[in-house]
Amino acid sequence: MNIDIVVKVLIPLLGAIITYLIVPFIKQKTTKEQRENIYFWVKVAVAAAEQIYKEKGQGKLKKEYVVDFLVSKGINITIQELDVLIEAAVKELNIAQEKLIE
Repeated sequence: MNIDIVVKVLIPLLGAIITYLIVPFIKQKTTKEQRENIYFWVKVAVAAAEQIYKEKGQGKLKKEYVVDFLVSKGINITIQELDVLIEAAVKELNIAQEKLIE
């Protein structure tokens, strides 16, 4: 079985499952203002990581940077919740970059 097919199918499927399970849970535990504040800092950290680690294959370093930054800000959410927010912020950043290129 081709690993590319597994990656292309499995990762989006897992992302969708996590989104539908974790996001409602996050919403139950936080206020709208807290969620907006957390997501603001996630986007800032993701953008900074993208600037610091520009080479391909440094995703692990980028994620470590984001997690360390958020911990230093005192943001207290689970790793699973943080993964969802990071993926959303990366997707948003990629879309914005694609629009600049067009």
